[in-house]
Amino acid sequence: MAAKRRPTMADVAARAKVSLSTVSLAYSGAGPISGDMKARVIKAADELGYAGPSAQARALRSGRSHVVGVVIHDQLSLAFRAPLILNIMDGLISDLGEMGLGVLLIPSPSGKADEKSLLETAPMDAAVLFRVRDHDEPALEILRKRAIPTVVMDANAPSGGAEVSIDDGAATVELIEHLQSLGHERIGTITLPHAPGGETSLKPVDYDPRSAWAPMHNRLRAFREAGVEPCVVVEARESMVAEGIAAGHIALSHDSRPTALVVQSDILAAGTILAARELDLSIPHDVSITGFDGLDLPWISPLELTTVEQDGEAKGHTMARLVRELLDGGAPQQVLSPLTFRIGNTTAKVNPER
Repeated sequence: MAAKRRPTMADVAARAKVSLSTVSLAYSGAGPISGDMKARVIKAADELGYAGPSAQARALRSGRSHVVGVVIHDQLSLAFRAPLILNIMDGLISDLGEMGLGVLLIPSPSGKADEKSLLETAPMDAAVLFRVRDHDEPALEILRKRAIPTVVMDANAPSGGAEVSIDDGAATVELIEHLQSLGHERIGTITLPHAPGGETSLKPVDYDPRSAWAPMHNRLRAFREAGVEPCVVVEARESMVAEGIAAGHIALSHDSRPTALVVQSDILAAGTILAARELDLSIPHDVSITGFDGLDLPWISPLELTTVEQDGEAKGHTMARLVRELLDGGAPQQVLSPLTFRIGNTTAKVNPER
């Protein structure tokens, strides 16, 4: 008779009807999870006979913690409302759990002189950074001093570190060229935030902040690579629907009267669509809008975004694999995740009356 398969975190998540991230948080005790939700997870685990994350991969290294620090770029509550981050976390945390590694969620340090960051003291065998600034990234400096193996996402890895990136600059050029092929000349953009703590606001058309997260830089500089000067640039405070609405009002009411907007995330693009509706502008008749990420957004139906798709869960799986390889003593790798250009019905030929 075949041995009975040991239940996994995925089985618990399915039975409790929650995400893998929620199951991991229930066992790690870190992050925003209610007592009722934790009880629901534990009840499902008890019913399945699941005793907790497997110790099968604890021989990955001879360290003591068996913990991976996951550095989140901003407040945990905001990070866990971002669909792409949740998809990535599902892939990452589920694989780390099956390796017998726990996860500690750590807010990114600000770099202020008097700051006491958990990243400086928390026991961990490796670290994963979700966002890295182009310059003056305090998290990388702390990890370098501690000599902790590091995997970064969508940025250049430090010496000895691994990375999982996307060619979002080239993908954004493709979006711009698609709009040009439809006759658009007045093309604006709504960007991701360059750092925490800002406000959704109008920026100069040559905006290029020195210190910013790589995705924001790459997608903004794509205009230069495409030989196009944006007619309006608005930076969003966060990649949230409400900020997309605010940014959309600023961009669509601008004197340049853009006929198309390249928006740096699908969530912001969805908010921009809502702003257009509030301004009595029809999508795509009056203005074309593109996004980035390829998220499922049924609530903007019948519209389907023209966007660039990336597989967040696969990205998380890849980062977990790189963590395992670093802990095994393997050479650091740089992995480029695939992107897919998807034409929806939010872009169309320019309206000559605009």
